[in-house]
Amino acid sequence: MKPMFKWTALALAVCLPLSAQAHRAWMLPSATVLSGEDPWVTVDAAVSNDLFYFEHFPLQLEGIGKPQQVSPRAPAPQGGPDGKPAAQAGQPAPGGQPPMRRPANKLLVLAPDGSEVKAENGSLGRYRSTFDVHLTQKGTYKLAVANSGLMASWKEGEERRRWMGKAEDLAKGVPAKAEDLKVVQTSNRMEVFVTSGKPTDTVLKPTNQGLELVPVTHPNDLVAGEAAEFAFLIDGKPAKDLEITVIPGGNRYRDDTGEIKAKTDAQGKVAITWPSAGMYWLEAELTSKDGVAKPASERRAVYSATLEVLNP
Repeated sequence: MKPMFKWTALALAVCLPLSAQAHRAWMLPSATVLSGEDPWVTVDAAVSNDLFYFEHFPLQLEGIGKPQQVSPRAPAPQGGPDGKPAAQAGQPAPGGQPPMRRPANKLLVLAPDGSEVKAENGSLGRYRSTFDVHLTQKGTYKLAVANSGLMASWKEGEERRRWMGKAEDLAKGVPAKAEDLKVVQTSNRMEVFVTSGKPTDTVLKPTNQGLELVPVTHPNDLVAGEAAEFAFLIDGKPAKDLEITVIPGGNRYRDDTGEIKAKTDAQGKVAITWPSAGMYWLEAELTSKDGVAKPASERRAVYSATLEVLNP
């Protein structure tokens, strides 16, 4: 039986619970390298057990389709700071409490000149969100969902309560004398890169906020059998000794995930050799007590990306 997948994300809201059990969140472009005079790309976004097979829940994005209340056939993908699953969407939480509400994830599409462009033809289905991007400029586009905030959990009687949101809203969502309160400071980022014509690097510059990937090898120039080098930063500084997980898509039809593990060096750099062509899902997660601001006691930063590797 296939191992259960970690849930990454990006039910990216104010916080992407990128690391609970059993599911992963992802965006999948129809292509990452395009040519021609009027190219478009269609992107699927979902949370699922299998990469990149939409069978569990859509990744709901602000402005893409109409938000819906859906009763999942399996436990909701979001997990709390303690790793326990939150209430199912639209269903009461244990003890009759309303489910924890999560803000929609905001999609940012950057054109090769760094300007923001709008996604088009968005729709929200039972298992996936879908949208198009019209590539009117030549060069590399970046599609990103990034959020930061707080996750809180506390005890009420025999139950654990949970809240997610911005730091300035904590007092509205959490009782002043909450018992056994735990607050986690979170930042999450999910990215996809698409190039029309020749690759460019304007959109590859880091924001120096949270955990980020800075390509040494261009993310749209990945070739099977060759090593690609990436650098990871946390708030603009090298993220050393960071474990990187890479999984090829299509695990639904394999007995194992084909998972590749690697770790960054002192400069935050890591090299990955791609075993074959195809779509890959990359994730890195950092947990630390460094740089944590009260009332949080811990920091969790997550980065994930979908990368396409082509044949030589």
